[in-house]
Amino acid sequence: MKLIRFTNVENLREEICNNLLEQFIIVQLDDKKITFDSNFQQRMEEVAADSDASITYCHYREINGDETILHPVIDYQFGSVRNDFDFGSVVVLNAADVLAASENFSEDESRLPDGGWYSLRLRMSIGNTIAALPEYLYTVEKVDFRKSGEKQHDYVDPRNSYYQAQMEKVFTEFLNDIDGLLPMAKTRINLRQGDFPVEASVIIPVRNRVSTIGDAVKSALSQTPDFEFNVIVVDNGSTDGTRELLQSISDERLVVITAEDDERLGIGGCWNKAILSEKCGRFAVQLDSDDMYPDSEVLSKIIWKFYEDRCAMVVGSYTMTDFNLEPIPPGVIDHREWTDMNGANNALRVNGFGAPRAFHTPVVRSILFPNVSYGEDYAMALRISRDYAVGRIYDPIYCCRRWTGNSDADLSIEKTNAHNEYKDFIRSVELIARIRRNVNAEEEHE
Repeated sequence: MKLIRFTNVENLREEICNNLLEQFIIVQLDDKKITFDSNFQQRMEEVAADSDASITYCHYREINGDETILHPVIDYQFGSVRNDFDFGSVVVLNAADVLAASENFSEDESRLPDGGWYSLRLRMSIGNTIAALPEYLYTVEKVDFRKSGEKQHDYVDPRNSYYQAQMEKVFTEFLNDIDGLLPMAKTRINLRQGDFPVEASVIIPVRNRVSTIGDAVKSALSQTPDFEFNVIVVDNGSTDGTRELLQSISDERLVVITAEDDERLGIGGCWNKAILSEKCGRFAVQLDSDDMYPDSEVLSKIIWKFYEDRCAMVVGSYTMTDFNLEPIPPGVIDHREWTDMNGANNALRVNGFGAPRAFHTPVVRSILFPNVSYGEDYAMALRISRDYAVGRIYDPIYCCRRWTGNSDADLSIEKTNAHNEYKDFIRSVELIARIRRNVNAEEEHE
């Protein structure tokens, strides 16, 4: 097999046409120095041929000084449509499939910031096998030494806005090709339906956050809207003094719901416990147990946005801060990639919706969160955006505090993979549901 350094799709097609006898080609996707194992080519070609795969990739190792780090990859799912999916540095491509998928490529597509790789691999995934070989077959030098918490906001960095806009265009065209594109019009709802004890509830799931939960609760209780609200804290089996601290707060607006370990609740399960409570208000508003609202007007702004847009969910913007609320890079995360016209489609491509999130309680009660502690909010947001309008607030109304106790501050590659694998699963389910709905609508129209 021939090794080709990918630059753009046009050049890749030329390389293939100049080597027509090659069934497979090895394509390098970055400029890292690569050392191949002696059996790399034989093993990759064997798996590619036996599985009839369009794209084949494998585990790899990273060299960090004198240390060798194993870097496993995850399987490619139907919903692995984010443009930052980790194939590693090298893939083996079926040459005929490359030519077929890129037959109608325009010159503009080859001039995309990534040379058209994202568009090409999306097209190659349609109706074809993409094989992940769980064997370590090559080694590269590690070049990105940032912690997981520092990498997760790359896709909303303003410096990457042109790239992200181009990738959104590519992805939208892909969705259209597979009947997965959502219509622009979304359901506007009657927000006054049902009777509730208060207009809004700030919901805080917590487990062992004695050093931060007091600040979070104080921040929530300091809100000054012109309507009644409460703060529902779901204490998920805390043993570090969190429960005792909550019990010491004397405020009739604070509702503490206790959960024990034998209930086996993740963050999603805690949310369900809160929104199904008879104490829950008409709107359920997020606050994480180690974060804070920056002022007393946040709740008013969120509820006002619900009524302005008649939407089922409102998503705000936030500022990254240290423990003492001093801004830290990357600063404000406002998700301005969202548009009312295409946000619900593009949300399948990116890794988050923003924060804080707030929900119309009757809608959330009809869906419920998956009982997990990562991706539960993303799953809910995707599901709501399938059918309902989403309101956005682009001014920062939330302080996301980064500290050593953050659960995602420095994840291992295994934990990062598990998170990505779960979100890809969520995307797969949602994408299938959207396609089915579109196909059924077309059949009914006929």
